[in-house]
Amino acid sequence: MMRGSTTIFTVKDITESLAYYRDKIGFDVAFEYGTPTFYVGLCSGAVTLHLVSAAQTPRQPGHGAVSIFVDDVDAMHADLVKRGAKVLKEPKDYDYGLRDFDVSDLDGNVIFFGMESRKAP
Repeated sequence: MMRGSTTIFTVKDITESLAYYRDKIGFDVAFEYGTPTFYVGLCSGAVTLHLVSAAQTPRQPGHGAVSIFVDDVDAMHADLVKRGAKVLKEPKDYDYGLRDFDVSDLDGNVIFFGMESRKAP
């Protein structure tokens, strides 16, 4: 039985990416691994996200994406704008039943933040 998962994004500069996720998106740093650091664990509530340096994997940076469900997408959007995150679009209600918006990291990996739509489809 499956009971959890962690998304792993490949990034060019682990130090810059760690700072971006911590300062601009609001994740806490759970751990750093390697000397020098090449793998990082991040968390926020029940959400975990890991970063790996492109120098340590054949995967190319910027090709990842994850959806994160939040309690209040508009409040999350306002907070991320205030923090200076790379917000790609404003929150909007969609006919698939979600209100969401997109954020990019420094390498082009995308996080979709969403919640059930307040409007009936």
